[in-house]
Amino acid sequence: MLSLKNRLKNKKDIERVLKEGERVKEDFLIFKKAKNNLKKIRIGFIVSQKISKRANIRNKIKRRLRSLVRSKLNNLKNGFDVLIIAVPGIEKKDFWDIEETLNKLFKKVKLSNDKNNYS
Repeated sequence: MLSLKNRLKNKKDIERVLKEGERVKEDFLIFKKAKNNLKKIRIGFIVSQKISKRANIRNKIKRRLRSLVRSKLNNLKNGFDVLIIAVPGIEKKDFWDIEETLNKLFKKVKLSNDKNNYS
């Protein structure tokens, strides 16, 4: 679980990131980021019913994404709000495929402080 200070939960903040955020797509994930005026990074996840009507599958995907992001949190730059949006097809991928795609996304949007971790 992500700590409370690193969660993007406020509807107004999520809408701001969706509207103003820089968008990058990689395989089965869409990444949106927008600057915030805080000294922390806040991350939110969107897994819609387009992926699966079954809540347990959507929750499994969110748990995997949260786990991967939590492990990389110390190496990410602060001052951003980030939304990670899952696209249909992710439900067929395993944990390692999702991790590889997430690493590519962090490298593309230049959010990583640790250059060696995402090569």
